[in-house]
Amino acid sequence: MVPGMTPRMRAPVRPERRDGPIARFLTAMRRQWAFPWEKTLSSSENFIAAPAPKAWRAALRSGDFLTPTRCRAYALILIVFGAALIAALLAMAHGNVSFDGQPLGSDFSQVYVAGLSVHDGAPALAYDNAAHAAHQKAVFGPATPFYSWSYPPVFLIVAALLAFLPYLGALALWQGLGLAAYLALLRNIMPWRRAALYGLAFPAVAISLMHGQNGLITAALMGAGAVLAPARPVLAGVCFGLVAYKPQFGLLIPLALLASNNWRALLAAGATVLAECGAATALFGVDIWRDFLGSLGFSRVVLIEQGGAGWEKMQSVFAAVRALGGSVPLAYAGQGAAALACAAIVVWLYARRADFRLAGAALLTGALLSTPYCMDYDMVLIAPALALLACVILERGALPYEKSIMALAFAAPLLARPLGSVAPIPLGVLAMAALMAAIARRGLAEARSNRPS
Repeated sequence: MVPGMTPRMRAPVRPERRDGPIARFLTAMRRQWAFPWEKTLSSSENFIAAPAPKAWRAALRSGDFLTPTRCRAYALILIVFGAALIAALLAMAHGNVSFDGQPLGSDFSQVYVAGLSVHDGAPALAYDNAAHAAHQKAVFGPATPFYSWSYPPVFLIVAALLAFLPYLGALALWQGLGLAAYLALLRNIMPWRRAALYGLAFPAVAISLMHGQNGLITAALMGAGAVLAPARPVLAGVCFGLVAYKPQFGLLIPLALLASNNWRALLAAGATVLAECGAATALFGVDIWRDFLGSLGFSRVVLIEQGGAGWEKMQSVFAAVRALGGSVPLAYAGQGAAALACAAIVVWLYARRADFRLAGAALLTGALLSTPYCMDYDMVLIAPALALLACVILERGALPYEKSIMALAFAAPLLARPLGSVAPIPLGVLAMAALMAAIARRGLAEARSNRPS
């Protein structure tokens, strides 16, 4: 006791602090979900802990923060979020039209209307912008925005078949087939539960479904070709050939097949493309190709060079340069450099007979980076690329920063458009470029390890 202090003047003894059940629950959850850079918390510490810069770098380098528990939880959250968005669109729709006056599955409306033009005996009207726009308004209402038809004539065959169904039935069938094919591809790469969980959680899937786009079909065909090429080259070639309806994504396919001396796949792909073109010519006449070529000027100038769909939606090097204020020639130069770099990586991996999963991941990622016309819903192609790379990592271990780069590529479709709408930050392009670099680095590491000493 301090001199001069009487017993009545002693400081009161405070009872030991006891947290309530909510505080104990939050603390337990905090410990369970704590990132590696965060210090261990006691029940009396603050709920938020500040990370140290060195710990940040160490965590990103190792990727240990991507625990199985955390990845599963995030995947479930993304699935629920995507399903809720789709359910909200359907709930607020009025017949074939969504709450904002656009057709449900907006981009699919052009496919359906093109199919109706075929039924009317005038397939060439799909390439006449004025006639195509008027037809869309007649089907979906005067408030319908214009969706241009820029697909080659081979896709008119698919459009005509879908147009035999009512619009919503055709949309459901097209998206259902795409989703089933996409999940079947992932099932052949990884176990079923993992394929379903992470395949459905990949953000570009929900984006493609809401837009009524064909990203799922493209990913299924391209991914199947990459996976089947070593063991079943003819079937792989057929899958590659069917991608002719989106030719901008097939630029690297012949290079990969030539580099690997996979002549059977190359011939099968070429025969498939010729058969498709022959069928389109027989059904619609030779002049349909002239109409198609005549429509490409609009696609090049308005959609690509002027960013008619919005720079935030486009995920290409060309769009990134234009969004940052670069000129059209500079954007083409940047896109050309990116395409050459991707071609070099793909050819090198296939020529040296690298693991087909690694080479396939490079082909799928490079397909997106090599074209100036790539949208965020086309990034579904990244899902099988990530799955193939993940299989390699599970067998051989991860290189520094590899897991973090994969996490960035996984999240990029969700964040790229919102971020691009407020600032000219090409997140999607940066994520895909980082993924391509990671694939090339792993290829180099494995090439060095396989050298005879």
